[in-house]
Order: sequence, then C-alpha cells, then structure tokens
Amino acid sequence: MPHRSGPVADRFASHVASIEAAALSPLAVHSYRTAGRLVADDEDCSLRTPFQRDRDRIVHSKSFRRLKQKTQVFIEPQGDHFRTRLTHTLEVSGIARGVARALRLNEDLAEAIALGHDLGHAPFGHTGEEAIDRVLRSDHERRFRHNEQSLRIVDVLEHDGRGLNLTMEVRDGILNHTGAGLPGTFEGGIVRLVDRFAYVNHDIDDALRAGILVEEQLPPAPVALLGETASERIDALVHDLVETSDRAGEVQQTAPMADALLELRSFMFANVYLGPTARQSTAQAADMVEALLRYFIAHADDIPGDDDPVTRATDWVAGMTDRYCIRAYDELLAPR
Repeated sequence: MPHRSGPVADRFASHVASIEAAALSPLAVHSYRTAGRLVADDEDCSLRTPFQRDRDRIVHSKSFRRLKQKTQVFIEPQGDHFRTRLTHTLEVSGIARGVARALRLNEDLAEAIALGHDLGHAPFGHTGEEAIDRVLRSDHERRFRHNEQSLRIVDVLEHDGRGLNLTMEVRDGILNHTGAGLPGTFEGGIVRLVDRFAYVNHDIDDALRAGILVEEQLPPAPVALLGETASERIDALVHDLVETSDRAGEVQQTAPMADALLELRSFMFANVYLGPTARQSTAQAADMVEALLRYFIAHADDIPGDDDPVTRATDWVAGMTDRYCIRAYDELLAPR
C-alpha cells in the first residue's frame, strides 16, 4: 500500500508491520498488505495506517454526520435516550473492536467497516428502505438495498462525486455486512455478526423504554440462556463468538447461542418491527418516502447529479434524514 515517503513515514510503516507480524493472528489482514484502493492514492498519512485513514474519511463524511438524524427503529421518539442510526453505528464499532482485539484481528479494519456499514440507510430505517425498494421494483424493475447504497456512497456520492476511495477490504466489509454475500475478511465477518448482536438487543431496550414491550413478553428460553438485560445478552454472545471462533479458526457461534439470537430477532420482527404499534407510524413514513421518490423521479432536473432520473432521485431520497424527509414532504406534497 503506497504511503508518503520519508524517514518518519518509513519508520512508522516498518514499526506497524513489525508489531502486527508479532501480535496479529495469521487470519488477520495486515495494515500494509491490503488489496489497495480503487484509485491509486498517494495521500495516505505518514502517521496512520490505510485502515485508520479509511476510518477518518468515513467519520468526516457528510453521510456519517447525517446518521444522527436517521431513525434506528422508532420514528420521531419523544424521549432523549432512544437510539439513532449513529448511536447504533458507534455501538457496533465498539463491540467489533473488542472482538477483533480478543481474536488478534485487525481492530482498525473492523472499526472502519463498522463505521461505514450503515451509511446507505434511508430515512425511517428499514421502513424507508422497503418503501424505496417497493417503488423501484414496481415501477422500474430495480431493487434498493442499504448495504449496496452504503458502498455507492463511499465509492461515488461522497466528496461531490469523487467518493472516499476506501481500501478494498473496507469496501468488501461494508457491502457484505448483510445480504447473501459473505465478507472476504475475518474482520468483516465479525462486523456482520456483532451488528445483529447490537441492534436486536438494543432495540429490545428501546422497545421496553417506549412501553411497546414489557419484560415478561420476551421469549423465556433466549433470556434464560443469554441474560435478562441487553448488556448481559451482548456480553454472552460476544464471549461465545470469541471462544468459538478461536477454536474453529473462523468466525463462528455455537448453535445454542445462534438459535437464541435468531429467536430474539424473530420475536422483534413479529412484535416490534412489524407489530401493530410500528405499523401505525411506519405506514405514514412509508407513504412519504414513496411519494417523494416518485416526485423526484418526475422532477429529477430539480436535484443535482448526472445519472439517470431514477438513480438521481433514489440517491437524493435515500440520503435524506428523517427530519428533512418530513419537511420536504410538507413543502412539496402535503395537502394544503
């Protein structure tokens, strides 16, 4: 991986390489043995590894800042302590770093993947994602997936169309943190799993806070195995992941732990994500997103970009925060 030449840069790269050779597992990606970037980049910092540089490019991006006003689960929650897409991202990043350290993997790579994995989420979380996908499927024979949009953001949309030019390993982890494809690195595999650890358990925490659930409703078998609180359950899942992966030489959970997580996730879909309380608020949000997408496809000349109208409108609406989406709908489409 190219880096700025000079005594300090050379010493730093040599120092990092020697530390990683001694400290990292053979399964880890070494910082100066990456597959490179889409475009040759001579701007890598003499005091940061390529993955640290990727992390900073993501954190300083506009898309990352917008995550603070994008919903995790609840639309316009009234309390101050509900999670947003940004707090979820930071939680995943912290867990991923801890697991990577325990398994002697590359913490910086895991952190960068985690910080970038949800950049492509639409307003109103999965409700917005599904609304955009419905319009594209029914009207244009296309699909919308937030992981693919996250990759498009870092490759194309950020920096006024120049993209962030991230390393191949970070790009791979962002694209494959969900969906049919699997990450090509162990660090990416860690993020894929701990993302679920975080959102399932933290969403339970938020649902309890909102009064949508009470403790007694949670399925008893997973709670008995994993613990009664979100932190206890995540701790149990993380310890199982580390111990099992260390023995197996691959990212792996034990079957009982994987089944318990799946049961909690299924419970959340039935009772919270797709439950009656959620349907009341998400129906209106979905209608707004669908209406705005169709409006901007028809008025693509009003928004920036050189792509076809459907792509341009999709990028525009998917990039909206919840607040901006509501305001745009009120200004353009709400009945007077």
